[in-house]
This record gives sequence, C-alpha cells and structure tokens, in this order.
Amino acid sequence: MSRIRTPLLALPAALLLALVPSSASAYPNPGTVTGSTVVHAPTMIRISSGQYLLYATGGGISSKSSNNRIAFSAGADAFGTRPGWWSSYSSVPEAWAPDISHHGGKYLMYYSVSKFGSNTSAIGLAGSTTGQPGSWTDYGIVYTSNSASDYNAIDPNLFVDSDGKWWLSFGSWWTGIKMIQINPSTGKQLSSNTTRYSLASRPTGTKAVEAPFIVKRNGYYYLFASYDTCCAGTSSTYKVKVGRATSVTGPYYDRNGVSMMNNGGTPVLESHGRYIGPGGQSIMNDVDGDLIVYHYYDGQDNGTPKLGINLLNWSTGWPVAY
Repeated sequence: MSRIRTPLLALPAALLLALVPSSASAYPNPGTVTGSTVVHAPTMIRISSGQYLLYATGGGISSKSSNNRIAFSAGADAFGTRPGWWSSYSSVPEAWAPDISHHGGKYLMYYSVSKFGSNTSAIGLAGSTTGQPGSWTDYGIVYTSNSASDYNAIDPNLFVDSDGKWWLSFGSWWTGIKMIQINPSTGKQLSSNTTRYSLASRPTGTKAVEAPFIVKRNGYYYLFASYDTCCAGTSSTYKVKVGRATSVTGPYYDRNGVSMMNNGGTPVLESHGRYIGPGGQSIMNDVDGDLIVYHYYDGQDNGTPKLGINLLNWSTGWPVAY
C-alpha cells in the first residue's frame, strides 16, 4: 500500500469521480502486504507504540503483527488456553470473527463461537491491558442464539457513540443483522434495554448477509456488511455492501434509497481478477485515513484466504475503496 498521504480534499474532482467504481472491474486491488498474510475475518488496531495488532478467525483467535502495515508476522493465539465454555458451542472448539477496540484504558475483544451452518452460537468477550497475544482474560458469554432463534449470535462489532452509549451489532443469515445495547461498565447487555433491533435482512431469496461493522462519519451512521457466500475458496461470492442511517438503530438505506431490511446495500468491494469474495471486513481509522481490512480468496493460489487492506474515500458521502 502506498504510504503517500495526499489529502483527499486536495485531489482533483475528476480523480475523485474516478475512484467511484462503475463496474466490478473498477474495484481496487488490495494494498501491498507481505509475510504472514493468510487470514480470515480480520480485525486490526494500532497501539500506542505504533505497532499494528491483527486478530482473526481460527484456533484460540489467531494473531499477526506489523510495524508498517505492510510486512506482517504471525504471532501466538490470543488465548493460550481456550475457555472451557467454548466446547458447548463448537466441538473443535475455536473462535471466529473477533472485533478489537480500545476503551477506558483497556483493549476489548468480542468474538463468536459456533459450528458452521448452525445458529447454536455464542458471542464472548475478553479484555487485555496490552492487547498482545496471551494477555487476554476471558469475561465469558455476552449473548447467545439456539436452534429455535431467528437470528445467529456471531460476527460481533462494538460501536461506541458520541453520546457514550455502547451498541453491539451481530448476525449471520437467518433474519439478518441484529443489535443490542451494551452496558459500558460490564461490556454485556444493558439490563434496562433488552430490545434486539433489526438492522439488515434479505427477506426474499438468499438470507446471506452477515459480519456487520458500524462507523459514524459526517453525521451519518454507516453499516458495512458481507453479502452472499463465504468460505468457498474460488467459488466464493462474498462482497461488501454499505447503507447509512441518521440513528444507530436504523433504518439503514443504500445510495438508491433501498432499505437494508429489504435486500438493500451499496457495493464497496466485489470480486475482480484474482481477488475473489472480499468480505469479513472491519473498519479502522489510521493516521492516513479510514481503512477497510478484509479477507479475499486468491484465485492464483488455490483460493487461499488472504489479507486485504484498502483506504476509504468519503468525499461523496459514501465510502469508496481505493
């Protein structure tokens, strides 16, 4: 990835328009990353030392690190010993789709434990003072779903609003993306508000929408999500779409005014060339702007899942990867 930090507002209008993809072939390639780049559903943060810490699906939550956002090295799992309760939700057991953030002097990581294709699932929470692998203390279960649920408690993302309220979005397939309010003092559901909000759904056709991530930019809340089929190598049809709202709990609409509760979503990244099925995304604010961090399946390497990083341009009011 280029380290040249040209202010976006200084770019010519014609170039900004050129950043908006007119077809799948116009989607940008991932920025350059090297070293240990095999990854799935990544989340990344930059700590005070300048080091980048990345966690991802697999094992006791796999880790990587980088000093420059280009060269990545594999590290130990977040958990040296996997929490015993995981075995109630996965026979492996391993954790999926972590979400790392820093609040109140502590690193927090939400994650999910499940069996592929099942909605007998649980979202867990862990904390660390350093964010480093092996330093995490598990705080147990935050939220669950079971075979009788119309939702799936996986793919969590914590969003902290400017008013100090905490929200956790999550979900996969079934009736789509959900949200609950979180108590900042515990990291778990706020007892005075047990509402489970619905943010995005596909009521007709495939139910495939998952992996929510919410950010607030220029007065709007933006909901990113992954659509269609994950985890099938070169046959994957995963893609990233987005909608926006004036309230964190929705309703979210895409650029054409279609509700995300009714199959809506404006494309951000789709398959192109060797970069198949981009998704499992997270958004990170870095010194040179917002990043979208994701995995894709490498069509020139037998569909191996690899790390993708791109910058986002918000000049149109909608995120455009470049």
